[in-house]
Amino acid sequence: MLPSYILSLREGLEAALIIGIVLGALRQMRRRDLASPVWSGALSAALLSLLAAIFLTYFGLELQDPVEAIFDGLTMLLAAGVLTWMIFWMSRRARTLKSTLESNVQHGSQGGKRALFGLAFLAVLREGVELALFLTAATFASDARQTIFGSLLGLGTAILLGWSLFATTARLDLRRFFQVTGVLLIFFAAGLVAHGVHEFNEVGWIPPVIQHVWNINPLLDEKSTLGQMLVALFGYNGDPSLTEIAAYLAYFAAILFGLRRPAQNETAPESQG
Repeated sequence: MLPSYILSLREGLEAALIIGIVLGALRQMRRRDLASPVWSGALSAALLSLLAAIFLTYFGLELQDPVEAIFDGLTMLLAAGVLTWMIFWMSRRARTLKSTLESNVQHGSQGGKRALFGLAFLAVLREGVELALFLTAATFASDARQTIFGSLLGLGTAILLGWSLFATTARLDLRRFFQVTGVLLIFFAAGLVAHGVHEFNEVGWIPPVIQHVWNINPLLDEKSTLGQMLVALFGYNGDPSLTEIAAYLAYFAAILFGLRRPAQNETAPESQG
């Protein structure tokens, strides 16, 4: 439940912030008459994202092995890839997100209601389809009921936070929020990579090299309550293969390398000046 809650909270809050910024820009421009196409675009995208999540989950659960294992593995690796892209994108664009959106609203208002509908629709659809893919992968890695409950709770929290940010004087340190959730999502994405490799071990697409490097299930069973929570959140496996461990560590190495490069690029001009 916790992974789906964090994912839904983060994606839902991003969508809420986007819509809030767009509506705030229209209010500053005294064009509240253009708010209705923004809401229509956002709701249409949310409905389409929900249908995508239902289709992906239903399609995946109806498959039989080995096709099911292949589909699960591909979904997990794809979700990990998109999740990683989202982490990098937010780390680089968070500072300029508001100004970019306000500029797009100014251009969109000149195009009328259709342009603003498209702006809101595409912005929310991107977040919604990403969330649908993540929740599908989370369902395969844990339990469908817990995933649904966690996602509903996360979206509800995101709506409340988004409303409080723009309708009251409440302030949320968004940079710190995205930093903390970004760290948690890195662990979740690493778990998806390991799960995906495990599925490919099962069908023989990726050799395990060593079937079980260790077995600590007698100490912490992956089927216990704590074990299932660690499986869903961090990709815990009590008896992993060598390629699972290698994929898990390689993902962290790639993430650390990728996150350090933008920081070095930003500090380089300052040192030169």
